[in-house]
Amino acid sequence: MEDKNISMARTVAQAVSRKGGRTFFVGGFVRDRLLGRENKDIDIEVHGISAEALEEILDALGERMTIGASFGIMGLRHYDLDIAMPRSETATGRGHRDFTVFVDPFLGAEKAARRRDFTMNALMEDVLTGEVLDFFGGVEDLRRGILRHVDAETFVEDPLRVLRAAQFAARFGFAVAEETRALSAGMDLAALPGERVMGELEKALLKAEKPSVFFEELRQMRQLSIWFPELEALIDLPQNPVYHPEGDVWIHTMQTLDEAAKLRGSVKEPLWFMLSALCHDIGKTVTTEEIDGVLHAFEHETKGLPLVRTFLHRMTSEAKLSQYVLNMTQMHMRPNMLTACGANVKSYMKMFDSSVCPEDLLALARADYLGCTWPQEARADRLAAYEKTEDKLRAMLTLYHERMDRPYLMGRDLIEAGLKPGPLFTEALAYAHKLRLAGRPKEEQLTQTLGYIRSREKKDGQ
Repeated sequence: MEDKNISMARTVAQAVSRKGGRTFFVGGFVRDRLLGRENKDIDIEVHGISAEALEEILDALGERMTIGASFGIMGLRHYDLDIAMPRSETATGRGHRDFTVFVDPFLGAEKAARRRDFTMNALMEDVLTGEVLDFFGGVEDLRRGILRHVDAETFVEDPLRVLRAAQFAARFGFAVAEETRALSAGMDLAALPGERVMGELEKALLKAEKPSVFFEELRQMRQLSIWFPELEALIDLPQNPVYHPEGDVWIHTMQTLDEAAKLRGSVKEPLWFMLSALCHDIGKTVTTEEIDGVLHAFEHETKGLPLVRTFLHRMTSEAKLSQYVLNMTQMHMRPNMLTACGANVKSYMKMFDSSVCPEDLLALARADYLGCTWPQEARADRLAAYEKTEDKLRAMLTLYHERMDRPYLMGRDLIEAGLKPGPLFTEALAYAHKLRLAGRPKEEQLTQTLGYIRSREKKDGQ
């Protein structure tokens, strides 16, 4: 059964055709169809009729909506279908939005396609006939896996295209054409709004099989310094080869990121999890030192938190996201360290209780461990050893959840037992929570907490 949005696109195209116009699928929809990929974002572009005529057609088909008035983009309520008219753009400043837009229904298909960023996105497909218009070699570039800009003069007018080039390369596994990379290297990204940078980063982190390609491309373009200076500082930062035979902190971070991508489908907060993998070792830039000929980065998981906070704040003000990433960064070493030192149950319970998301923390610990390049002869043993580590961690996490699911002492229980709200009330709840973590039954939590409070009151009264 045909998608209702595609069916509506055909209905619009038929009405446009009766008025002497022509309608094309454009952008990512055409690209992904040729690549055999699913894409539910359907955009059509209507040529050869006036804006008023298009409005009449849409009004007859349903409730017309204006999606982007200055860009000539319309839609129909209850349909995920962007309906645009050809337009040209003239840059008026350095920013992504510093453009004057001219809507021109009679601009012509080639000129309309020329404003697109890359040849693969400049393809147009006639909605009614299926004919693909390819003015700039996009089909051949798709076949060869090449990401190439359409027009050198217009490409440099929008700095967001640098980031789009990197995320497309990561998502599609394409190579950026050398001439496109050279243009990108000379563009200024400073005026971009943080939310647009985050938008491109999010696509790379969540849609690419290897998100590291996004950052490797930006590195080759020399475009890390404005938005990702904390990551750029990891390049050539040495690590102890005993634990990190793969090389510097940059290499380890990129490998950890790609390992995390294999796990993002199973975590509770995929984007936040991927950002945690990206940020987990940023603190090594301020803690790495050589002591008696051995490299160390003591407390990098805590001393790097201000750097992580600055990194995130540059692109987002979402408090819960920052809280999650900071917590995960601070705790990323703890699961494997506890298991390595044979820690007791209490230590595991305390760790999980301090974690914003224990399940995701274990996934990050796995990605961090696997983000290394061991000698081939040692790899099988390393993986087998980690399976045992993970078994232990998951057993402890199961125990933690079992204890958290049991009845536990709450504030109203203390009030019913005669304890009045006051300075010791919060302290009493904290003490009761420790007993809960230790697996004590609720009745025992109450008895021991009341005893603890009496001893505190007696001590304070002396």
